[in-house]
Amino acid sequence: MKRIALVTGASQGVGLGIVRVFLKHGWRVFGVDQKPADASLAAHEDYAHQVGDLREAADCEQAIAGCLASFGRLDALVNNAGLGNARPFLETTDDDYERYYAINVRPVLRLCRFALPALKESKGSIVNIASAFGLVGVGVSAAYVPTKSAVIGITTMLATEFGRDGVRINAVAPGLIWSPGTDERIRNNKWWRRMMVEGTPLGRVGQPEEIGEACAFLASENAGFIHGVVLPVDGGWSMAKFLPEPAHF
Repeated sequence: MKRIALVTGASQGVGLGIVRVFLKHGWRVFGVDQKPADASLAAHEDYAHQVGDLREAADCEQAIAGCLASFGRLDALVNNAGLGNARPFLETTDDDYERYYAINVRPVLRLCRFALPALKESKGSIVNIASAFGLVGVGVSAAYVPTKSAVIGITTMLATEFGRDGVRINAVAPGLIWSPGTDERIRNNKWWRRMMVEGTPLGRVGQPEEIGEACAFLASENAGFIHGVVLPVDGGWSMAKFLPEPAHF
């Protein structure tokens, strides 16, 4: 029997990469996004898609219900949908914090709450997408960093509470991952390129599928004794300090 994964933010970027990797590994996937399914997946026999706004509690509940109606079970929930590119602290307003919390935190809590009965039955898993920015001190991202730190806290809290029910709960903390917006920012912002690319020991930007592989591993039986961890997938960025200048290599 094929296992079933629900992936949020499934129509583009990291979410689309996650979907493709799960399908490659033989899962059936139920995607949720504000946008329709990517054209490459529209006719895939193991993919179903639901358009929804996860800022709304009803849409979060309907996402889980839609997955169960389509595939009959749920083995993995991947909470990927999120909002990035925040501003410096003194330029960040209360409305900014509410906007980031509404998509980066509140849907994670709701989706986990609605999914846990099905995951307890299947002895499944949750993989939350946090961020390397939630692991280290980073400025100029005032609304983003606290929400991703919250995702890490949610992960460890749920792992503590639901491990005895057979539900494994972990998080992935991506570094800089390729997207059209990322590519443009690297080309046009020297400071960002130096911090995020030259400041990464592997010296490159990650690919969405590399996040997908980490998620698929954590959701698989191969990770059966991995629980409550936050796995950085960032080319070493979050642990790197005092990298030598390129001329020294």
